[in-house]
Amino acid sequence: MPGATGAPDGQVPEIETARLRLRAHQAGDHASCTAIRSDPAVTRHIGGRPFTAEEVWKRLLQYRGLWSLLGYGYWAVEEKASGRYVGDVGFADLARELQPSLRGMLECGWVLAPQVHGKGYASEAVAAIAPWADLQFPDRRVVCIIAPENQASIRVAEKAGFRLWQPSTYHDSPTLVFSR
Repeated sequence: MPGATGAPDGQVPEIETARLRLRAHQAGDHASCTAIRSDPAVTRHIGGRPFTAEEVWKRLLQYRGLWSLLGYGYWAVEEKASGRYVGDVGFADLARELQPSLRGMLECGWVLAPQVHGKGYASEAVAAIAPWADLQFPDRRVVCIIAPENQASIRVAEKAGFRLWQPSTYHDSPTLVFSR
């Protein structure tokens, strides 16, 4: 993509917070990622159905490929205290067929294991990656899409400075588009 900076060599920068390590995804994350993305409590707001192990494998490949193609992507979220993989956070341009068009914008997203819901990990991870995006892509809009009933993610977005931009529809479901 013209004008991409970030990590042009495809290397995923590591970011640490008080409780989390954000790092590159590894093949060994597959089983844990499958457990997270096959949990109905996780997927009820992101597609509405559990992911298969094959779909998760493709997602892990996509995560690494984003960094090589765009200079940004998703990080694996790891608890520093336990070393346990607990989810994903990052940015993408998924060429969604959505209005308003998000083309060329950094679409922020996060998915965490149900065992860590309510611990503030999503807010901590998003707060850690927002300054990275601001520094690497100062002229790019950062957005996220959230199902209207997903109040927990709306709170995470608002804590990170996202504000409702406009309502939309994605895959025939109501969707809120936030911008920061």
